[in-house]
Amino acid sequence: MIEIQDIKKTFDGKPILKGISGKFEKGRTNLIIGASGTGKSVLLKCIVGLIKPDEGHVYYDGRDFTDADRNLKIEIRREIGMLFQGGALFDSKNVEQNVIFPLDMLTDMSKEEKLDRVNFCLKRVGLENVNKKMPSEISGGMKKRVGIARAIVNNSKYLFCDEPNSGLDPQTAIVIDNLIKEITEEFDITTIVVTHDMNSVMEIGDYIMFLYEGHKVWEGNDSNITESNVKELNDFVFANKLMRTIRKEV
Repeated sequence: MIEIQDIKKTFDGKPILKGISGKFEKGRTNLIIGASGTGKSVLLKCIVGLIKPDEGHVYYDGRDFTDADRNLKIEIRREIGMLFQGGALFDSKNVEQNVIFPLDMLTDMSKEEKLDRVNFCLKRVGLENVNKKMPSEISGGMKKRVGIARAIVNNSKYLFCDEPNSGLDPQTAIVIDNLIKEITEEFDITTIVVTHDMNSVMEIGDYIMFLYEGHKVWEGNDSNITESNVKELNDFVFANKLMRTIRKEV
């Protein structure tokens, strides 16, 4: 579990995060949603330690990450996997080399052990026999799968996904959403997904935190998000014609 308490962050005198608290349970897909500029990415960076909040704390299974010493921060960071928005694969490395990279950096496993783990993870995300392909030789959806394999190769306890469906067609996006949810449940990972994609919200939103102008104004799940009386959330959820039509039918 990851818990955040009263997270505040200001840049150049402008408050971006205004005291956000919440709990992200393991084995569930936890979503942080909101329009552009609401503080989603800043909050994610505070949680993973790329930015230190001005106030507040982040706890990983009870361990205070915000004020941790160097050794504890290293320990926690070894347990984190990250799926970046664009996949962020190394163009000069093939699929196998991309996935093995965290093992090379963070473990003293033998070469054979690393390859076994890489092949296991690639098989789990539905990519077999692509080890020697370069990123330029595979599709956008396959790149995201490689990114997921790399994110979990180190037996990650915490998985962060930044706009995982960016640049994907709707059908492929659903496949990636379901893969993230399956892996989260199968390996009992604490997963946090930052997104503005309503398809993702309705497909995999076990827990949803909605941000508006730096505040958490609503939390719930994919079953009750369409029943909210919060205007800002409704404006976000029912922004497109299809969602407005569904709302009328309900």
